[in-house]
Order: sequence, then C-alpha cells, then structure tokens
Amino acid sequence: MLTPDQIEQFTTEGFVRLPAAFPRELAEECRAFLWRETGFDPADPGGWTEPVVRLWGYGTEPFQRAATTERLHAAFDQLVGPGRWVPRTGLGTFPIRFPHPEDPGDTGWHMDASYTPEGESGYWLNLRSRERALLMLFLFSDVDEAHGPTRIKAGSHLDVPRYLEPFGEAGVDGFELCGRMDRDGVLDSPERPTVLATGEAGDVYLCHPFLVHAAQPNRGSTARFIAQPPLYSAGPLELDRPDGAYSPVERAVLLGLGRPVHP
Repeated sequence: MLTPDQIEQFTTEGFVRLPAAFPRELAEECRAFLWRETGFDPADPGGWTEPVVRLWGYGTEPFQRAATTERLHAAFDQLVGPGRWVPRTGLGTFPIRFPHPEDPGDTGWHMDASYTPEGESGYWLNLRSRERALLMLFLFSDVDEAHGPTRIKAGSHLDVPRYLEPFGEAGVDGFELCGRMDRDGVLDSPERPTVLATGEAGDVYLCHPFLVHAAQPNRGSTARFIAQPPLYSAGPLELDRPDGAYSPVERAVLLGLGRPVHP
C-alpha cells in the first residue's frame, strides 16, 4: 500500500517509486530471456554494437507475472481508482540501453501521447487523458546514475493541463503540444527539478500520464533493462465529480488548472 505521503508526492511531483513491485528473481529471469533476444553476449561488451535496442511485444510468461502483482494492483487502485483501470497482460516494448559512444538520438524531453483520432495521424493527448491512466517504468536491472536512468521533470505534470484545456475533448498531437511548451520554455523548465529514476530490479515508477520525462545515454558498464508501458484507463478522467471522489491522477489535473481539491 502507498502511504498518504507517497500519494501526496504523486499528486504534487507526478511520480512515486514502488520498491519491490515485483520479485527481483522474476526480474532476473526476464532479463536473462531479454539478453538472448538481443543477440548480444552479456560477457562481451565489445559486441554491443548499438546504443539502444528495442524489443517488441512481451505479453507472455514471465512478463505477465511482473505486470500483474497484487502490490501493483493495489497501487493502481490507490492512484487511479478501483474499476477505473484495465489490467495489463504484459509489458510491451523494452528499450534496452547499452554503454556506447554513439548518440542514441532519442533523449529529448517529452510526454507520452495515448491515442490517434479517426482521420488523423500520430499520437495525441487530451485533458481527460483518453486511454491512459499512468505512465510506468519497470526496472528489470539495477539502475544507478551512470546507467542511463530516465530523467523526470518533477512537477511538470502540473504545467500540462493549461496547454491541453483549449483543445477540449478532441485533444492535440503530442509533437505539437511539446513544440508549444518548448517555445514557451516550459518543457525543460529550470523551475522544475530533474529527478533520476534510479532503483533496484523489481522497482516500478508510477507516473502521472502528463509527466515530462526523457531518456539519456547509458554511461555505465552494462546494459540497462526497463519496460515503459502505459496503464490503460477504463474511461477518461472525470474532472467534475459531484461526489468529489477524485483520484490522485484527477486531483493533479485539477491542481494544474488552478482548481485544487482535497482528498
């Protein structure tokens, strides 16, 4: 269970680390499988020829077990609300980062978009976070400051609602939104501290869907293994609940709009 202080941190800073969200032994089992999938030898750094390798579509055992622990499900209920999220069946894509001199070319600040409107292209966001309840970072290896931890702009999720509000239910293309925020100096705001998503294999970072974050090169000695799946929502956020039963995800959006509510 998340403590009241952890839930408050999620609301105001946009993320919380859930230690030992799945067993370390399970992380090691999955990591051994992924090493084989890369085609690289973990004992031969000279053969790691790419700065990042993306592996797609991991929805079977043992990844299902990592995505569906009771500890994770309890935290989803606390942050999103019981019945307001869709259980994951796997973990999707793994961006595996290797120590390598080349620029990986994917380290810009951004938000993850969640849907494509009919007749449009790309991925879009809207104020009610259509189809996405959380961004998650599953650590399958120990990640320290040297091994390419995801960078997080703490509190940046509070900057996003005012940019999304004018676009209404239709929303806006994610690249366009990031461009607008970048021109205004908000995407990489110096007022928002950068936090590194470090931790141990088995930890999971649960993040607000509007959190600004970025990758970075791996400058360590071995590969960094994480998954970064969304938690899908059972329906869009409700920002006008007559009973006031707002989830922490919803409270954060309202806080960003200047309409704070109390739990």
